[in-house]
Amino acid sequence: MLDPADFPNAIAFAFEAVGGIGAAAKVCDRSYQALNKWRLAASLPRTDYTGETHYAKRLATAAEQKGNAFDAAWLLNASAPQKAAA
Repeated sequence: MLDPADFPNAIAFAFEAVGGIGAAAKVCDRSYQALNKWRLAASLPRTDYTGETHYAKRLATAAEQKGNAFDAAWLLNASAPQKAAA
């Protein structure tokens, strides 16, 4: 079983839980490059937090099928962008 503490961020964990960044790109129907940006930013796109897209749910479902279950709400919370203080 994968441990989120073994990864630099929750997004990297989620990608590994579904079989790597290439597999995650297929699950999300996005390019490898787009998902690499998410991984480097340690955050999903804004649209996932506003309910316009559901990448966290897609990743959670795929991870569960691989035996690496996690909750989509956990991923959204753990990878929420941090607002900088003005």
